[in-house]
Amino acid sequence: MRSEDPVDLLLGARLAELRAEHGWSLGELAERSGVSRSTLSRAERAETSPTAAVLNRLCHVYGRTMSQLLGEVEAAPAPLIRAAEQQVWEDRTAGFVRRSVSPPHTGLRGELVEGRLAPGADLAYDRPPVPGLEQHLWLLAGALEVTVGEQAHRLGAGDCLRMRVTGATRFCCTGPDPARYVLAVVRP
Repeated sequence: MRSEDPVDLLLGARLAELRAEHGWSLGELAERSGVSRSTLSRAERAETSPTAAVLNRLCHVYGRTMSQLLGEVEAAPAPLIRAAEQQVWEDRTAGFVRRSVSPPHTGLRGELVEGRLAPGADLAYDRPPVPGLEQHLWLLAGALEVTVGEQAHRLGAGDCLRMRVTGATRFCCTGPDPARYVLAVVRP
């Protein structure tokens, strides 16, 4: 059954285009990304919304940030992005909501993302979408534990964690309330 979400439909089509641009079969992409052929096929046909972890693996293979990939399914970027026009993507399984506040724009290296994690949510990424990505995470509400490589950082509301992402990362909402943060992403 196809997703009714227009973002899922556009994202699926873009994922299929990227694979075709590289000349890869589903099997080749599965081998490169570590994502099963069936999951890739269902995502490309918009039968399912890919999880944050799956999108991260695909972004790594294609050399894009998640915002870049999601931005590619939107119309040409405008200098002013009204709150009602900001793209929201949700990984319901993981309890993660991502708002692209200031999406990537040609000629600019930075972007702003709002993240919301439900209590107990635990997002693990095995690699960065782009090696050497600079990130500044400002926790607005809740409690969050962010692990970069082997180093765990506990954040409370108002804390800011600066990091250059070269390996695995993990985001865990450790409090009884949802965690809400702003993430500034700067491409190398």
